[in-house]
Amino acid sequence: MAWIYLVLAGFLEIVWAFFMKKSVGFTVLVPSTITIITMITSFALLSLAMRTLPLSIAYTVWTGIGAVGAFAVGTVILKEAVTPMRLLAALLILVGIVLMKVSDRAG
Repeated sequence: MAWIYLVLAGFLEIVWAFFMKKSVGFTVLVPSTITIITMITSFALLSLAMRTLPLSIAYTVWTGIGAVGAFAVGTVILKEAVTPMRLLAALLILVGIVLMKVSDRAG
């Protein structure tokens, strides 16, 4: 169950990052409200995951999902630049997430 909480928390991190961008520095009400609600929920789910998962794994996976997801949303929805270096960086983060998951099974 901890991994489900963690993945949901990671996806909510993507949502709050996107809406934080849309809030224009918390000056637009609806995106600001969505940001705050999803941020609190993301942290709560991360906290639940950390009841059984080690900090080093839970936090790394959570931030990794958020980072790769924000990169994907930025490039696909917000039409931000995609370069080979950025793609490689996202791939390396993704590999790190997979290795953290595998290391949880090994340990």
